[in-house]
Amino acid sequence: MLTDLFQGLLDELNYLNVTILMAVESSAIPFPSEIVVPPAAYMAAEKGEMSIPLVIVFATLGSCIGAAINYVVSYYVGRPIVYKFVNSRLGHICLLNQEKMERAEAYFDSKGAIATLIGRLIPGIRQLISIPAGLAKMNFGYFLLYTAIGAGAWNIVLAGLGWYLQKLVPFEQLNEALKVYEDPIKYGICILVALVALFFIVKKYCSKKA
Repeated sequence: MLTDLFQGLLDELNYLNVTILMAVESSAIPFPSEIVVPPAAYMAAEKGEMSIPLVIVFATLGSCIGAAINYVVSYYVGRPIVYKFVNSRLGHICLLNQEKMERAEAYFDSKGAIATLIGRLIPGIRQLISIPAGLAKMNFGYFLLYTAIGAGAWNIVLAGLGWYLQKLVPFEQLNEALKVYEDPIKYGICILVALVALFFIVKKYCSKKA
């Protein structure tokens, strides 16, 4: 039934459905953003019923909502209950496990608050990084700001890909065409992460020097 619900939302993409699906994508439920944002951007470019900038805005809003839910739940329930869920049958159905959660926590601990920005761009970390932020009781305002920037950057990449492919392939072939661009997307994200990290390193260095 849940699968049918998601499929129904995907079949009728609009700003509200994009927001809902991206909120789900940012929560503990495994749901790839690649099947939401590129098709929405493709339809915006082809039919003009939506605009690509607003697709990005509402996709980012949904990402922030899903991440905020993870943050708030983790903030209040604490680490023991979070890990109990991660190791439960339901947690495994959501493709969570102890190793993934520990990796996300280690990444957050090593990068600090900025991990909520950079982590949003890293596959395998992006959906989970809001949980250690909540466990660490990170400032909620900074959490939302960094999440919005990171999620926005990711959604810009996906929307740009949907816009580009609209000129090359029919809509029915979009998912197959997206698979061809998996490696370029990964390389582009790696470059983006490196640039963001470099910016904050330089900023920190300049602050110390000042």
